[in-house]
This record gives sequence, C-alpha cells and structure tokens, in this order.
Amino acid sequence: MADHDVATRAPESDAQEAPSAPVGQSIFPGDTPAQAGPTMGDHCTTDRPTPTGEIPTGELAKLGGVDVYVTKPADYPHAPSKLLLLLTGGTGYKSTNNQLQADKYAGEGYLVVMPDQFDNDPAPNSVDMTQLSQDASWLDSIKLKTAEGMKAFMIDMWLARHTPEKVLPLLHKVVEGAKEEFADAVSNGGGIYGVGYCFGAKYILQLAGEHPDTVAWGQEAPKDEEQGTVKKAPVIKAGAIAHGTMVTKEDLEAVKVPVYIAAVKDDPLFPEDEVLTPGRRAMEKNNVEHEIQVFPGVPHGFAVLGDYDDPKIKQSQAQAFGEMLGWIQSH
Repeated sequence: MADHDVATRAPESDAQEAPSAPVGQSIFPGDTPAQAGPTMGDHCTTDRPTPTGEIPTGELAKLGGVDVYVTKPADYPHAPSKLLLLLTGGTGYKSTNNQLQADKYAGEGYLVVMPDQFDNDPAPNSVDMTQLSQDASWLDSIKLKTAEGMKAFMIDMWLARHTPEKVLPLLHKVVEGAKEEFADAVSNGGGIYGVGYCFGAKYILQLAGEHPDTVAWGQEAPKDEEQGTVKKAPVIKAGAIAHGTMVTKEDLEAVKVPVYIAAVKDDPLFPEDEVLTPGRRAMEKNNVEHEIQVFPGVPHGFAVLGDYDDPKIKQSQAQAFGEMLGWIQSH
C-alpha cells in the first residue's frame, strides 16, 4: 500500500473534511477565497489515543484572567528557563494529549503556557465514524450520513464563534499576564517563543506578524485609511507551526520574525498553490527567515501528540517535534 493510501484511509486518517463556507467565501471576514472549502478535520476535534502510561505533570491556572495549562522544567526556577506559548487545535488546553505535548517542551527547558483560546468552548466532539458492517440496514446508512452532516454543521457553528476578533484578545491577556508572572523566563529568552498546531497555528502566525494596531488586537481594520496606520510589532520572537488550518496568504505576508512550518503534502486544509507558495514568496521578498518542510504520506494533524499504528506516521510525528523544538532553540 502506498504511503498516501495509508494516510488517507480509516482508521489512520485525521483529515475528514467538513465544508465550512460557500464556495468563494471564508469563515473569517477578509480572508482570501483560497480559504473556502475544507477548514477543520477530525484532528482538531478528537484526540488520538494517548500514549500508554503517560500522565501530564503541569497544572491548571489563570493568566490575565484566562484559564491556562502551565508546565515547567523540573529544575525551574533554580535554573533559568524560556517562555513558550503553545496554541492547540480545537481539542483545547484540557486535552491530555495537548498537555503531554506541552510537557515535552517543558522537558527541554521551556516554561510552557497553553491557554484556553476557546473560552471554555472546545470544538464539538467527533461523532462515531466507525465503518458500517456489510449487512448494515439502509436506515443505518441514513443515520450515519445524518451524523456526518450534523458534525460538519456543529463544527461550522463552532468556528463562527471563534474568529480572530474573539481569540486574539484572549491571547493578548495571556501574554500580558505571562510577562508579569514569569518575567524571568521572558527576560531569559529575550522575548516569547510560540508553537502552534492546527487551529492554533494561524494565531502563532498572526502573533509573529506586524499588523495595524486594531487588527493586532482582534478588531476590524479601520475604514478610514488615515486611522490605524500605527503597526503593532510582533508579539513573539520566533515561532514554529504544524499543519495550520484557516491560514491565509495574508497571515504569511505579515510575518516579521523567524518561522518554521511543517506542512502536509497535498493538504486541502493548508493548500500549497493558494496559501503556502505565495506565503513563501512573500517571506522571501520581506527577508524573513523561514523554513518550510513538507511531510508526504501522513495525515493532516500528524504532529499532534497521539498514538498511531503506522510506524511512518509515528516517525514523522517525532521528526516534526524535533524540527519545531530545534527551530525555537536556535532562535
């Protein structure tokens, strides 16, 4: 069986597509038409099986009035650390897999803050998509199709509740709270680092960009061109993302700090022709340090911590973590 087949057949696939907007439109106002079509998949709404025997070691807390998961190096604060902002997919900060992922970065010397960017409203759980048996009734088939449609509808409604206008203000509260609570880690790292997966990848890119002041804080761009000309500097000093969703070429065009991008080959959720390639050209033109690595034969969402039967996906998951960690370590 070819690698591509492995990556797209159940049960390994995390790339179930759910259309979120009419053709030519985006769930986010102002985004390019390239973002119409598939927007979220099962990778963002359902965790993979948790690796056996692993238990999160961090704690739930609040920063800037926002719920967060915080995990620290074992020798902190006796040894210096650096602050890392980790933004998740739709499963959110209470996901065991996401917490374990944060712990892995903490094990490498980072004080990790993983915020509840969904304000206690994580993505709807995926319905059971188990294959019907050969003797399943016609009614069972209808029920399955109805469940699929209902899941897509629920995800669309959820996405409509979590736009940049809602998410960015929460993130800025967390950043300001972290600067106060963990000033030593921010100072030691010379700023804040960021990593993002799936839904969270878009927002790491936005925090890595230079935007009009209002837009940077999750507000609409001013109608009057004479207003809002002051640009907000990037919030993070370097970032690394994996298989972003809802990313636009404008997000990449605005990036001003070093970024690493782990992408999936032929990924409809992060299209190469409409988003990745023009974004790469823009970063080259703007002299922004960047690296884009495309992983073939894996499903969208492969880099999110979770168990797979396929050894190739497991290997790619470990490789992506190593590349993302190496990028922020080198910056």
